[in-house]
Amino acid sequence: MSAADIKILVVDDEPNIRRVLEAAFVRDGYSVATADCGRKAVEYANSNPVNILVTDLILPDFSGVDVLKQLKQIHPECTAIVVTAYGTIRSAVEATQSGAFDYIQKPFDLDEVRQLVKKAVDFGRSTSTASKSKRARGGNPQTGAMKCSSPAMKEVYDIVERVADTGATVLIQGESGTGKELVARSLHSLSRRSDKPFVPISCAALSETLLESELFGHEKNAFTGAVNTRVGRFELANSGTLFLDEIGDITLHMQVKLLRVIQEMEFERVGGNRPIKVDVRLVAATNQHLGKAIEEGKFRSDLYYRLNIVEIVVPPLRQRKEDILPLAEGFLQRFAARNNRHITAFATDVQETFLRYSWPGNVRELENIVERTVVLADADAVQVTANLLPNSLRLP
Repeated sequence: MSAADIKILVVDDEPNIRRVLEAAFVRDGYSVATADCGRKAVEYANSNPVNILVTDLILPDFSGVDVLKQLKQIHPECTAIVVTAYGTIRSAVEATQSGAFDYIQKPFDLDEVRQLVKKAVDFGRSTSTASKSKRARGGNPQTGAMKCSSPAMKEVYDIVERVADTGATVLIQGESGTGKELVARSLHSLSRRSDKPFVPISCAALSETLLESELFGHEKNAFTGAVNTRVGRFELANSGTLFLDEIGDITLHMQVKLLRVIQEMEFERVGGNRPIKVDVRLVAATNQHLGKAIEEGKFRSDLYYRLNIVEIVVPPLRQRKEDILPLAEGFLQRFAARNNRHITAFATDVQETFLRYSWPGNVRELENIVERTVVLADADAVQVTANLLPNSLRLP
């Protein structure tokens, strides 16, 4: 399914927000419809396909949660993003528990919304593929972005299929850019929690203080700047899956707190004293060698053994060259559709270059380079030629 085939419905009673979001999504190649109230949104969905719903939580007639629930009944595989004002975080939690993919707060950064929609699109494709696989009993639960034919990746997805519907904590290891989050999303999509939230968080991107607040939430006035109560990722992921990306980067102090939560499935918000119980399936990922980190005293062995009930190792792209061209072709189809290009193939010397290159950035680097070639190609080009490749690939 190309970007042009993705139907996005934007629901907001503010005309400026509708116009800005519509223009941004159209530029990204999507088909967009808008509605200024819940009733019109449901009427539209009754007679038109909707793949992605972007809705404000506060609407003139009824809430965005009601819109979400009704659209899920009409289009069960619709992926929803809710937009919330700063003071309506409790409603955002209700939305995620009702099946929203994620939420974003106003005022929002437009690029952040676009990236979130891109993730929602990929998640929708993943869920659709995984659902078909589950019904077929034995199909490969791979997402469109991870079409792989190598024995190594078939082994990865064989493990995914076997453990997805269990409650076991999974540790995914692999270099940056190998597709660890896609594996995590496949685990969620194939599980009995697939209709519940999948909540990702990058542990490497946050300081210890911010990470604690993000994971567990905080009470109003818990610290300077805490003007409202904030619900953490553990609460948002209740009944679903919490994906802890780059778990090897958290401090020893945070490791102690996380270990207790994993053991008890209970925590308190920062500044609070009320225990909060949750039911969360944990999937963690790292690009670090945790065994070495344990030896160096940087990672707790007891936390490692709690996380590593099932280990999945995603091999680097250079060790599975059979996957390079299928992946590249999948990216080519997507970016050609998104950028209104007619390119359908790679020249022979480009394919040879792809197979010869070591891909230190793995699948993410391959994806970026394919996008670059499509964007730089002439409007009437029908194949990617070597002159479109960056110097790092063209040099012998």
